[in-house]
Order: sequence, then structure tokens, then C-alpha cells
Amino acid sequence: MIGLLGLVLSLLLLMYLAYHGASVIILAPAMAMLAVALSGEVPLLAAYTQIFMPALGKFLAKYFPLFLLGAVFGKLMEHSGCAQSISNQITSLLGPRHAIFAVVLCTAVLTYGGVSLFVIVFAVHALASSVFQHADIPRRLIPGAIALGSGTFTMTSFPGSMQIQNLIPMPYFKTTAFAAPVLGTMGGLVIFALGMLWLNRRASSAALHGEGYASGGYGPSMARAPALDAGEALPPFFLAMAPIVCVLLVNFVAAELWIPHWEAAYLAEPLFGGVKIADVRGIWSSVIAMLTACTVVIVGSARCRRRLNEILKGGAADCLLPVFNVASEVGYGATVAALPAFTVIKNALLNFVPHNPLISEAAAISVLAGITGSASGGLSIALESLGSTFYQRALENGVSPEVMHRVASMASGGLDSLPHNGAVITLLTICGLTHKQSYFDIGIVTVVIPLIGMGLVIALASF
Repeated sequence: MIGLLGLVLSLLLLMYLAYHGASVIILAPAMAMLAVALSGEVPLLAAYTQIFMPALGKFLAKYFPLFLLGAVFGKLMEHSGCAQSISNQITSLLGPRHAIFAVVLCTAVLTYGGVSLFVIVFAVHALASSVFQHADIPRRLIPGAIALGSGTFTMTSFPGSMQIQNLIPMPYFKTTAFAAPVLGTMGGLVIFALGMLWLNRRASSAALHGEGYASGGYGPSMARAPALDAGEALPPFFLAMAPIVCVLLVNFVAAELWIPHWEAAYLAEPLFGGVKIADVRGIWSSVIAMLTACTVVIVGSARCRRRLNEILKGGAADCLLPVFNVASEVGYGATVAALPAFTVIKNALLNFVPHNPLISEAAAISVLAGITGSASGGLSIALESLGSTFYQRALENGVSPEVMHRVASMASGGLDSLPHNGAVITLLTICGLTHKQSYFDIGIVTVVIPLIGMGLVIALASF
């Protein structure tokens, strides 16, 4: 009982202190050790050195290249003028009234195309900042717009999404990325529509109160493109879009058509981790795509070539804080998941509404994603231990495994975005904003509205 209370207390303190600006790099291990200490069942130092730190290190080893290349790509888009050119064209075509839609659309296209969520934040923020400045929309709404486009309907709902949250359920339910296309599309459209309605109403309310882009005393962001040199012009729109198109095309071709056919039997050796090509395909394709896109910008921009060393150093510095924020959150989730109290929670969720596997699955994955602060983490933990049970219950109750896949994916993208979520902290860090300034809108579009969309899908599938 004390262990369970300790787990809940550590989670509440983590969310509260993160919301009030505490450093997650320090906060996550401190709260993890608090939960361990109160449980009294796991040695404290062993939990830190053998559970927390290995999980942190594993995340860094896997995702650091994406953070680094994403930050460099964002810098290149800024310095080359590509982000400014794209924002000018979008503003011209859609007008200031549709600035939020433009940012959500650009972000959604990249996410649906398979670009890592962490990469997208770097790539899109410079564009979003410029578009919002043109439309004089408060900066505090930028994280909400990016989060809506990247962390909701394109991540978990739309069939065929290449995001990991849509791919993890496949082996457990014997499905594909296109599982339950009609229900997924309907749920995704509801999330998109409600999210746009919310953000547009918030922008209209800000305008009525005279609040604009420069209002609010915000901190510095990571999207401060330097002024162009004398005689330099912005690149044409089609050239400015080339790196983004390159990311999408190369990522898809590498992941679906090229890498799967590589002769990679060597990966089974202990030296390379004993994995299969499918296990590394997503990371490898993203690295190839980002390297290619960065090369395209450098070749096409004389300004970037002149300042390449400055850009590379700036990108390297910009990626460090976000990647360690997220890695610390992953360490917290792994430590909490190792506690006996976590097993109690997991078993209780398994028996929640056992006659309706859709509801019990959604509850289990949502809660575990909320505790770990990670959509993919909560989804993986839930399906690794409960996936076969959910599959059998679905067959016994006449529920399609495809619907189980879609609900599992959508359930991972709700409570995961509570204030301690690593992606949320990364997004706010890159935007130069705090939880107090922007989390309310992030919470509405990534927690409340996705839960509504998931509830709709479960209701339609049940009846």
C-alpha cells in the first residue's frame, strides 16, 4: 500500500514541479528514487545505477542521432531562409486568418510521412514562429498548433501512419499499419476538427484582448533566424520546400522499399545487439532522410555553406537539453515500471470491464502511458504483458483485432501528454515557453480531445 502511494506521490510531484519549471533532468531521477524509497522493496542505489541510468542511456543511444540531425536541420532551414520563404508563401496563400491551420497542416504532413516527432519540432518551429508573427498570433499558441499536428490524429488515428505508436500493436494483433481505416479516419477527423476549433477560438479571444505575437514577455526561442546579408534574397518557395519533400520521400523509400531488402544477417550477432532489420528500419530511414535533407539545404544555400561551422555548433548545442529531458523521463518510466506497485496497477487495469476488451485495453494503455509519460513506453509495457490476453478476449467477444489495434494506438496518445511528458517538455524548451504559458492549450489538444476521439471510436465499434 505504501509503495502504491509512493508511486502516485512521485508522479503527482513530477507533474506539479515540471509544470512550475523545475529541471526534469534533476527532477525525474529524484522522483524515481522517491518512489523506490517509499516502496521499500528495491535497493535505492541499484535502482538508480541499474535501472534508471541504463534506460536513460538506451534512449540516448537510440534517438540521439535524430535529435542532433533534427536540430541541425532546423538551423539550416533558418539560416538558408527556407523557413521564412515557406511561411511567406503560406501566409500569402491562406492569409493570416488561417495561420494556425497552415502550421497544423505542415506538421501533420511531416508526421504522417513518418518523420520522427522529435525531429518535427525542430524542423517546424522556425516556420511556425514566422507564420504566427505575420498573423500577429500569440507565441504561446505555437506549441499547441505543433502538438495538434504531430502528436494526435496523424500519430495514432489515421491508418498507414509510420509513427511508432501505430506500428507497435501490429505483432500483438496480427494487423498492419492500416488497421481499422474507417474508424481511425473518423476518430482522427474529430480530433483534428475539435483541435482546430479550440485553437482558433483561443486566437480570436487573444485578438479581442489586444494580445499579439510579441505580447507576454516570453523567453528566447530556438527559432531566431538571422537577417539575410545585403543583396541576398529568400529562396523561391519550391526550392524552400525541397528539403521537407526530401525528408518525406527519402524516409518512405528508405523505410518501405530500400532498407527491408538489405542483407543484414549480421545484425543477429551480439556485437550489433541481436536485432532484426525491422527493429532498426525506422531509425535508419530517419537518419538517412535527415542527412539527405541537410545536404540538400547546404548544397542549395551559399549562405549555409559560408556559415556551416556556426550552424553545426548551434544545432549540436540546441539538441542537448531536449534529448536529456526526454531521456530522464524515460529513465523515470522504466524505474517506476520495475516496482511491485506498478504490477498491482497493471493487473487492476487488466480486470477493468473485462467483458469489453476495448474499454479495458484503452484504460490500461492510457493509465500506463500517463504514468510513464510516454505514448510508446506505455503502449509497449501494456502490450508486452497484456497483449496476448487482450487478443484472446477480443476473439472471444467477437471484437475485430484491427479495432483493438486502432484503439490501442489511440489510447497511447492521450494521458501520455501530461505535464511530465518528455515530448511536451522538449516542445516548450524549443519554443522558449513555459508550462504556465502554453501547457493549457497543449493539454486540451493532446489529452482531452484525443480521449474524446478515442471514446467515439470505442462507442462506434461497440454498438
